[in-house]
Amino acid sequence: MIIQGKYKTGVYVGEKIEEKGDRTLLKVLAVLKHPLQGDLHQGFDTNVPLFHERNALSQYEKTWVPTVTVQAYDQDIPDYKESLRTALDEEMKKMKARNDEFGNEALKSLEKLETRYKFDS
Repeated sequence: MIIQGKYKTGVYVGEKIEEKGDRTLLKVLAVLKHPLQGDLHQGFDTNVPLFHERNALSQYEKTWVPTVTVQAYDQDIPDYKESLRTALDEEMKKMKARNDEFGNEALKSLEKLETRYKFDS
């Protein structure tokens, strides 16, 4: 069964492997929303000890997602690399539009991740 689920602040499409209690094991096939950057416990503050850099889950990575976030996914499954590129571009666009210190810091993190994702290979 193909599902959509949230892991932390990212949203993924994947294969449902199993369900245990309030968690569902998801095998990642595509990225719908790239995770947020920064210290999520401090809102959108940049004056924090560590501004977290969060990468998207890898293709075929398995992770437990809260079952309450799971829903059936009945659209065509996008190519992983293309979906990651789209999700990253959308997150970068949102951070540029913020036009504030948090947006600038998050954009720096996203740009570092962009080079590590190796879209050209």
